[in-house]
Amino acid sequence: MAKFNTNTKTDVVAHIAIIVAIFLIIFLTFFFVYLPWSTNHGQSIAVPDLKGMTLEEMENALDERDLDFEINDSIFDPKAKPLTVLIQYPKAGATVKEGRKIYLTVASLSAPLATLPDIIGRSLSSAKNQLLNLQLICDVEYVPDIATNTVLKVKYNGAEIKPKEKIPKGSRVTLVVADGYGDEMVDVPNLVGLPVDEATVAAEGVGLSINIIYEGPVDGISDGTVTRQKPTADSGKVRSGETIDIFVAGNAPTTSPDGQL
Repeated sequence: MAKFNTNTKTDVVAHIAIIVAIFLIIFLTFFFVYLPWSTNHGQSIAVPDLKGMTLEEMENALDERDLDFEINDSIFDPKAKPLTVLIQYPKAGATVKEGRKIYLTVASLSAPLATLPDIIGRSLSSAKNQLLNLQLICDVEYVPDIATNTVLKVKYNGAEIKPKEKIPKGSRVTLVVADGYGDEMVDVPNLVGLPVDEATVAAEGVGLSINIIYEGPVDGISDGTVTRQKPTADSGKVRSGETIDIFVAGNAPTTSPDGQL
């Protein structure tokens, strides 16, 4: 076995230098050769854009890049094809190492059910807001009825459905809504010469609405009296729910700061 001669100071220094050199070689080899090799240092992969892909397309795209995946959630999206990718993490374009797992959210296979709320008798705008919040799509069908813009019934696939019935989210329903006019045809009453309050009662008594237009003072006619109307009494019949314009002598009533006439 070879022996190192350490009889002189020079030999000791030489031996120390050899030990330091060996240590540096091991240190540099570990950090600049072995460690980069074992961790794939400098080998990064760009994450592909998986959004909208089917599961098969997504798997192929990740296999080509030696990446893995995990589906951690599924949500309903009426605009998306079932079992397609909706969300991914890391996002498209991010750089990762080989074998990195990509976490995915996909469109659910079937739509969850929504319970139809009781919207019969509600206004069209209120009913539509409730149904949109349940992810239901609304069509509107108007029918003759004097309850203007009131929901009369709800139809799904052409058949009437009742409150508390369940239908898939994303479904299209039809709101049957009153158009403000009834089926009944009524004679136009003669309102000329009546005080405005009596004219209002007479029109509403046959299912008609009135629109009051004040003409200002009229010679020989008391203020608050109907001077003319449109349509006139000899116009024949109109549909229940329509509006009659009545022209009234005098100025429109004014209100005081406390709200009194």
